[in-house]
Amino acid sequence: MQLWVGLGNPGPQYAMHRHNVGFMALDAIAEVHGFSPAKKQFQGWVQEGRIGSDKLLLLKPATFMNESGRAVRAALDFYKLAPGDVTVFHDELDLAPFKVKVKTGGGTAGHNGLRSTDKHIGPDFRRVRIGIGHPGHKDRVTGYVLGNYAKAEIEDLSDMLGAIAAEAPWLAAGDDARFMSDIALRLSR
Repeated sequence: MQLWVGLGNPGPQYAMHRHNVGFMALDAIAEVHGFSPAKKQFQGWVQEGRIGSDKLLLLKPATFMNESGRAVRAALDFYKLAPGDVTVFHDELDLAPFKVKVKTGGGTAGHNGLRSTDKHIGPDFRRVRIGIGHPGHKDRVTGYVLGNYAKAEIEDLSDMLGAIAAEAPWLAAGDDARFMSDIALRLSR
């Protein structure tokens, strides 16, 4: 079993924030692959399903970004999983908008959701880094990250989320390189 975690903040006022693209990715995966309806569990919302032969649990922590790791730890302990069974979907300032990269381990680059997850389970989990771009100056980061996607970005956002969901079987199978290259191919059309 794998635990896929989307990072974001709960509540409709945050729904379209760049910081919530991890939640958006999980919603797209759940919809495309016919996951169960969301239920409240592990200090968040959980959906169960399969992609191919792989059983997956999707988790959107309801703890707010800075405490995401508490929900991840609770689910990990309940299912007796290891950090290597966890994949976290999150926004990434240091990637161009709508680019998707996967890596395992590493630092937190100042991302509070990653920092909390690292604190609770260690750094050895897989990360799906979803590019949101950088606003240009560090003083503008908070407002940018906690700002909504612009109307002009919605089509690109939708295309990227669709590509993530469509190529999720490669991620579930552990073929991160194929997942990334097939997303890039889809988005280059």
